[in-house]
Amino acid sequence: MSKVACIGECMIELKQAQGTQAGLFSRGYGGDTLNTAVYLARLGTSTDYITALGDDPLSDEMIAGWTAEGVGTARVIRLPGKLPGLYMIETDDKGERRFFHWRDSAAARSLMDLPETPEILNALASYDVIYLSAITLSLYSPEGRARLFAAVKRARERGTRFAFDTNFRARGWPDPDIARAVFREAFEISDIVLASLEDLLPLFPYESDDDLLSRIPSVEVVLKLLKPATVLRVEGVLHRTEAEPLKAPVVDTTAAGDSFAAAYVAARLAGADPVEAAWTGHRLAGVVVCHPGAIIPRAAMPPDLIPATSRKAPP
Repeated sequence: MSKVACIGECMIELKQAQGTQAGLFSRGYGGDTLNTAVYLARLGTSTDYITALGDDPLSDEMIAGWTAEGVGTARVIRLPGKLPGLYMIETDDKGERRFFHWRDSAAARSLMDLPETPEILNALASYDVIYLSAITLSLYSPEGRARLFAAVKRARERGTRFAFDTNFRARGWPDPDIARAVFREAFEISDIVLASLEDLLPLFPYESDDDLLSRIPSVEVVLKLLKPATVLRVEGVLHRTEAEPLKAPVVDTTAAGDSFAAAYVAARLAGADPVEAAWTGHRLAGVVVCHPGAIIPRAAMPPDLIPATSRKAPP
């Protein structure tokens, strides 16, 4: 069975209630790559989450929750005296979200600078796919990113594929020039890039779709447009897909991109071609945005999401 390593951060989530209870908050947890890991596991892909947490009860709760979802936690480092980061989320009447973060001293930020780091990085070559996002890269120091990129390069030499999601949050990059340089380095070593106009235009304003695609040398690129559609470039050939109309109102756009990425990677590992995988990503994301929160109930997962015709050896 193919195995995926998702690297990143999970935080405590405080979500504001709606209506007459708007002053109340519910507590959960979430993070972009963690959301992807959960959906990958639900789709039958063996998935480990790689991060650092504290030794506190909230970190214990996270581990228990991930385990219940089938996400592997053997490579989660626990740091005495540390805590996870925290964020508060608000959504407007169109389902768009606004985040407020408290994460500067979060345990996950230390992942590339620990005594256990070399063992974690060497283990990446044992996976079929390494998946991380630009948010992941924003957590680490320049030296930490260099260690991670070097490990990804070593893993690729042994046949592991690297999937990079351009999920960009400006607050994580105080210097846009540094962000652009890190993106370029990630593009150079990526086998699959899951990009979006929403992520790239703040860094490369006024550029066309073709201009943005030309910045990414990877063989397989998925560029999500501002509407529910994608342009794919696979070995130099362009394809376009459009999502089917939603069957319910949009409630919360949180994890739309994370779920798309999970379905895309899972479908590719199951043998689907990139166009079929993009349709699969659109289908799951179209369900996710019709539910509150990043992780929808299991009962709401679309049945037979990974096409049966794709369940063959990975390409």
